[in-house]
Parts: sequence; C-alpha cells; structure tokens
Amino acid sequence: MLLIPMVRERADLIVDLVLSNAKAYVDNEIVDCCLAINQGKIFRISKEANMPKAETNTDLKKTLVLPGLIDVHVHLRDEGKTGKEDFYSGTAAAAAGGVTTVLDMPNNNPVTMSAETLRRRMTIAERKVLVNVGFYSEFPKDTKETGEIIREGAVGFKLYMAEQIGGLNIDDDYALLEAFKTVSGMNRPVAVHAEDKSTLKKAEDECKRANRNDIEAFLNTHAEKAEVIAVKRLLSIAKQTSVHMHFCHVSTENGLKAITDGKKSGMPITCETTPHHLFLSVDDLRRIGTSALTMPPFREKRHLAALWNGIRNDWIGILASDHAPHTAAEKKAKLIWDVKVGIPGLETTLPLLLTKVKRGLLSITDLVRLMSENPAEIFGLGSRGCLKEGNDADFVVVDLDSKHRIDASKFFSKAKFSPFDGCNVEGKPIKTYVSGRLVVDEGEIVAEAGSGGIIRRK
Repeated sequence: MLLIPMVRERADLIVDLVLSNAKAYVDNEIVDCCLAINQGKIFRISKEANMPKAETNTDLKKTLVLPGLIDVHVHLRDEGKTGKEDFYSGTAAAAAGGVTTVLDMPNNNPVTMSAETLRRRMTIAERKVLVNVGFYSEFPKDTKETGEIIREGAVGFKLYMAEQIGGLNIDDDYALLEAFKTVSGMNRPVAVHAEDKSTLKKAEDECKRANRNDIEAFLNTHAEKAEVIAVKRLLSIAKQTSVHMHFCHVSTENGLKAITDGKKSGMPITCETTPHHLFLSVDDLRRIGTSALTMPPFREKRHLAALWNGIRNDWIGILASDHAPHTAAEKKAKLIWDVKVGIPGLETTLPLLLTKVKRGLLSITDLVRLMSENPAEIFGLGSRGCLKEGNDADFVVVDLDSKHRIDASKFFSKAKFSPFDGCNVEGKPIKTYVSGRLVVDEGEIVAEAGSGGIIRRK
C-alpha cells in the first residue's frame, strides 16, 4: 500500500520534475500516484497534494510507470564492429524499448579481456551512450589480472564455451577450476554461453563432409545435447568452488533441468532465457530463414513449454534479449556456416512481453521481477530495478492499450531485421527516463549522445 510521507521540507524547495496523474508499479502493486524527481533520483512517490513544486510538470494521463528494464545480455558492438552497431545506436534502441540499463558483452574487436581494454571501452562509450551501460569482461590469459579487471568496474565475466574467444582455455578443466576459484571471493558472476565446443565441431564437420548446407544441418549441429553437456561439465567444476554461475539464454528442457537440480543442491546458480526462445520454435526458423539464425537456435515446442514452466516455478530468474545485431549481408551468406548468428531484441522485448500481459499469460509482477528486480539484485546494480524513494530515477512509461505492428525497418538499431517483424503487439513504451532525464518521447530520441551513464561496479 502506498504510504503518504509526513515530512517537513523547505517552503522554497523546487525539484526537477513532477510526473502527475500516473499509475505506477510500487511495492508489488499498481497505484495511482505522482512521482517527484530530483537530481537523478526518485524524491517522492505520493499523492498530488504531497508533491513539491517543480521546474517541470508532466501529466502522464493514467499511463503506467514501470521500473526501467535491465537487459543483462546485450552486444553493443562498436569497437571494430561499428557497421553492425555502435554505442549510440545500440543505446538508442535500448531506450526506445524501455530499457534503461544494459550489460555489454565482451566479444568485440579487440576482445574486452583486460583492465586496459575495459577502460578503453568505457572511455569510448561514455561519449555516446543514452542509457546506463555496464560491461562484462572475458577472462584474461593470466588469472592474476582478474582483480585489476574487477577494480576497473566489470559487472561480471563471460565464458563462451562454444568457441575460444577470451584468454581462458575452455578445453582445460583445471584452468576453468582455477579461474572459478579466483572469482569466487570477488562477488562477480560468471555468465556462460553453454554449448560444448567439441560436440559442435564434431557435428558440424560431419555435416560439411556430407555437403549439407541447410537450416536442418545447423539444427543438428546445435542439438540439445550440446547445451546439456556444457551445462553439466560446468556444474561439475563449479561445485568445487563458491563461484556464482549465471547461464545465458537457456534453451532446452534438459539444460534447464540440470541447472535447476544444481540450484536445488544449494549451488549459487542463476539463469536467463530470451523472448525468442520463449515465443518462437524451429517451425518459425524454417519459415523465416537465416535472418532468424542464432545460437542456441530456436527449439521444438516441447522446449518452449519447459521454459515457460521454468518461469512459472521461478527456476528462470531473468529474461534478456541477447541483442546481437549484424548487417543484412552477413545474415544472407550463401553457406549456412558463414551466416552470422544473432538477432536484435532491444526494441521488441517489452512490446512482446506486454502483449503476453494483456492476454493473461504473464503478469506485470512477473515482467518487473524478470527484467528489473532480479537483474538488479543478481548483478549488484545498486539502487535500480524498482520504483522506490531514493532510487535512481530510471523508468519507462507504457501505454498498455497501444496496438501496433513491429516494423524492423524503423528500428533505432542498425540491424533492420527481426524474426518478430510484422507481428501485431499490444502495449508500447512511450516515454523512457534515465536518471530523471527524458530520453525517448513518443518514439523520438530527445536526449544527447553521452547523456547516459557508465556503470563501474564496486
């Protein structure tokens, strides 16, 4: 229940902004209220009579205010890959999608895997970003450098098990164990892409020898067992430590079961899935073609059912877009093995989820838990993730009744494609505020490049 604060304040106090006539998700319920914002923080949530004077007043006309979404799995590209995306276009896409904080993946050019590369990436980003951005690092070649990366402010480490990307030898169980031991006492999660490298290579080589060049060959290569083998291997190593293991984009029934069993045994494990793994199946991939190719790929419908069950039972703690932009040419390569995998998701996630809310398949409480509260808690993002006095003023205003069609050609992302292109959705972000600053208003970017913030986790 919303409490009216009984406070005394200076008669001449003028805050930066008052949002009136709102419905806001506060303390697990939707309440009629106003919000006062000052110096980037939520100053007050109360009735209109308790609002201070403000430099700016905005009538929200009974639209819904939600905590800004936190997307923990985003590829902003930029360094060496600006043709696909850059810090400005990627964070513009985030803001347009109601996402106020993104965590950026490290498979860039150069790979983010040292204090120096992380520091340089932050420096480049701070001139361009429109929302809050935190950064993962790959593991360095020398695990002694792990502490330097953490002191530089990395939110976590990424471990890509399908291909050698960072400095840690993914084929060496002992090296993985030592890395996990090093991170265990440093309060940082290890986010894992769990597909087994040797399983993938063996299957891909067999398909190539058979001159296979089709989507079915890709699906055979990235079969469920590749995910399950990687998950079980990592769990067997991680259980010897106290490392916090976070499994990215879980896509299979048995992969989720292995993770859930590990959680039940008391291991510090969390996991995420994506909207495309929840909403789309292999039937959609076959219909759409290579533009929808991603890793792990869309699965059979029984896996979708298992993932939804995982959400209902709170086995899956986070929804993340795995926003992975590429050029149109890269998505249309002649050989299936040359197609760049990944799809953009920052601008489609919230409308898709709001549509499920409107149809009674997901609650607002679920949405906020999966995309705001849990991400903030799991990744140590401080005063973000919920609407609370004193917290950062990061929030999105949505029109639950707005019916529209997803049009990828109008994305702020440089990637003008989506497996959801043409889908009818209901529910739309109409205003996005980051640290109390209006960034998107009715589909238009109204803030300047560099107005966002760089997250340096302590």
